[in-house]
Amino acid sequence: MIWGLSTAAFTELHVIISLIGIGSGLLVAFGLIKGKRFAGATAIFLVTTILTSVTGFAFPNQHITPGIVVGILSCIVLAFALLGRYMFHLRGAWRSVYVIMAMLALYFNCFVLVVQLFEKVPSLHALAPTQKEPPFGIAQLAVLLIFIVLTVLGVRKFRPVTV
Repeated sequence: MIWGLSTAAFTELHVIISLIGIGSGLLVAFGLIKGKRFAGATAIFLVTTILTSVTGFAFPNQHITPGIVVGILSCIVLAFALLGRYMFHLRGAWRSVYVIMAMLALYFNCFVLVVQLFEKVPSLHALAPTQKEPPFGIAQLAVLLIFIVLTVLGVRKFRPVTV
């Protein structure tokens, strides 16, 4: 039992929150490269991405796992994204800080998604059972390159009117 839920129900909740975070994050990324704020999607993305880390910390572990490290890094990155967006209202350098941190948080979620896909989807697991095989590395490299491009485009094109 985790937070009063069976482990299976808690895992399902964690996955649903994570997928909402990824989906809304992709919408935010699209908005960034189109110079649009998408305030609602941004709020959903930030909240669900924080909840992804918080729920991830609740899983029982005997030691610090790579997932916990990614969750800690994500929380730090999200703190800066929140500061840039809501406290400093994207003024000055905080616009770029927000874009970079938001995209980094989304990248972390997508990185973990690829890890989980290679662990849980039988056909992918067969290609990279230890996640040290080339298909896994190629998939992660592709995700990284996509996020580098999205981040650079976002920093260049996201110039919203500040409030």
